[in-house]
Amino acid sequence: MIEIVTIPEERIRILRREEIEYKLKKFVDVKIKIRDDVEIECDDPIRLLRVKEVIKAFGRGFDFETSLNLLDEDYFLDILDVKPFTGKSKNRQIVLKGRVIGSKGKTKNIIEKYSDAKIVIYGKSVSIVGKAKSVRLAREAIEMLLNGADHSSVYRFLEKERVDI
Repeated sequence: MIEIVTIPEERIRILRREEIEYKLKKFVDVKIKIRDDVEIECDDPIRLLRVKEVIKAFGRGFDFETSLNLLDEDYFLDILDVKPFTGKSKNRQIVLKGRVIGSKGKTKNIIEKYSDAKIVIYGKSVSIVGKAKSVRLAREAIEMLLNGADHSSVYRFLEKERVDI
């Protein structure tokens, strides 16, 4: 079976430079070809889907080590598009991504700490990697911020719903 994953050109360059296809082959028996996109070939369909998620996560801005967590069936990738929350304004998109990041990264760090998930804001999306409950909690907090909730309300919500680490 063959799957093709399209990721941003700058992330393709990093894949090539870091020789990640060789590093990934150490963990999983797959064939990877990097051109303008990433072609993954594998006989096992489950493994193929897992590697596809790893490449998608890397393409959304996660580092390779965090992306590798997706080889574990307990970990998930959730990509939240910011566009539906912005209306037609491009400036609003910048403001909303800034709300998720917070001053000096404070809000993003708090969400990661309380949800035990990793978050990356890249392009027009916010991506989350973690276990199911962690991803759900982080997504809910991010959606609250994108819908205009006060940061303090989101912090209280996270403290109440905190995932046991």
